[in-house]
Amino acid sequence: MVSRVIPVDPFDLVIFGATGDLARRKILPALFRRFCAGQIPEGSQIIGAARSDLNDAGFRSLVAEAVREFGGGRGCEDGTLEQFLERLSYETIDAKGTDGWKALKARLGASPVKAFYFSVGPSLFGELAERLRRFDLADDQSRVVVEKPFGHDLETARALNMTLAQHFDESQIYRIDHYLGKETVQNLMAVRFGNMLFEPLWNAQYVDHIQITVAETVDVGGRGGYYDRSGAMRDMVQNHLMQLLCLIAMEPPARFEPDSVRDEKLKVIRALDPVDYHHIVRGQYSADEEQPGYRAHVENPRSTTESFVALKCHISNWRWAGTPFYLRTGKKLHTRASEIAVVFKDAPHSIFGPDAGRHSNVLAIRLQPNEGITMQVTIKEPGPGGMRLIDVPLDMSFAEALGPDAEDAPDAYERLIMDVIRGNQTLFMRGDEVEAAWNWTDPIIEGWQRRGEVPKPYETGSDGPEDALMLMHRDGRKWRKIRR
Repeated sequence: MVSRVIPVDPFDLVIFGATGDLARRKILPALFRRFCAGQIPEGSQIIGAARSDLNDAGFRSLVAEAVREFGGGRGCEDGTLEQFLERLSYETIDAKGTDGWKALKARLGASPVKAFYFSVGPSLFGELAERLRRFDLADDQSRVVVEKPFGHDLETARALNMTLAQHFDESQIYRIDHYLGKETVQNLMAVRFGNMLFEPLWNAQYVDHIQITVAETVDVGGRGGYYDRSGAMRDMVQNHLMQLLCLIAMEPPARFEPDSVRDEKLKVIRALDPVDYHHIVRGQYSADEEQPGYRAHVENPRSTTESFVALKCHISNWRWAGTPFYLRTGKKLHTRASEIAVVFKDAPHSIFGPDAGRHSNVLAIRLQPNEGITMQVTIKEPGPGGMRLIDVPLDMSFAEALGPDAEDAPDAYERLIMDVIRGNQTLFMRGDEVEAAWNWTDPIIEGWQRRGEVPKPYETGSDGPEDALMLMHRDGRKWRKIRR
């Protein structure tokens, strides 16, 4: 199988915050890999802009170091990196003032495709958007890319959307969620809507429940200050898990086009029932003999912010009425893994008798690591002496099934940045979608703040607090084991 690279037109890409951690770890290495794949054509240029006092040579040195550290090392020995660096330039910018903006405009070429990546905090989005228009860097064909968080609650999300809307049309705004750029997430749509096998069974009549898990082994790291103001609900559930839920639950769009897809996702969010507080578990990882706990990491000994959330929710529409969706995410768990599991109902009648036990089919989509899809089916256990049933997986690892193409497949940021250049918004969130997600999330957060709830402690390296297990146990169900 040969991986196909779809060409794009020459472009100018300006990265605000180009010396920051996100640009160094993700954006610039992603662009280098697209250059190696031949997808950055002649005439394109990448311009870094930040408050750091650098010249072109200093910025190129910074990018070269970032590529060597985070880009997998490809092309660093044969001159490819040097060729990539020639496309780069840098301008020192005062985001809240006037310095550097005229010089930045002079850097832009004649390419009609101009994209501006706001790799900065949301407090600067309005300042940057206003100056792009004031200094005539952007026109009605330009695109702006904004990173999460898209607000802290519904009120701030609306204010942020209004600020961007003062300067850019919704068709020009690309709200990036890197989860939507993952190969397996897009394969979820292909599995659902490209195979007659699954879609007829994708409803409450045949699906018992759905589990969505995003487990992390890392702590809050250097994000302690931000994370303690946000918590797992704002940082993960409101955006990443919500997007996965939408893709699992949405109706087939009329066409695979940006607004058709996003219209269906919005319907899912608006159909979500309010969550009963008995169906929510919050946790916070505790210290052990070797490692400090959450409160030490955020330097707040009285913090009541959650590093783990598990909840049960329902979607009130004809397809999913009565089918529970279980979501969980947390830090300092025993394994890093992201998975969507569609658990189908048992057969209505077993012809094999009580000794055969209970068995169900599970379609598991692994997002990370080792992306792939597993279908758990029931077969006869080998050997003589009766009909004993066991569950076995039909496993498709993308790395094994697709060979070298899977290893060279673009990562999320590579794919999403190229979609911005193409002008394709399918994998980006729309403003009304963001606000609808906050409209569902805010009452949950306000409820536990009003009740003064304290997160349940859980051990580092565990599966989370015991109460999360009970959330499923009360329904006669079990969480799937978190495994690589």
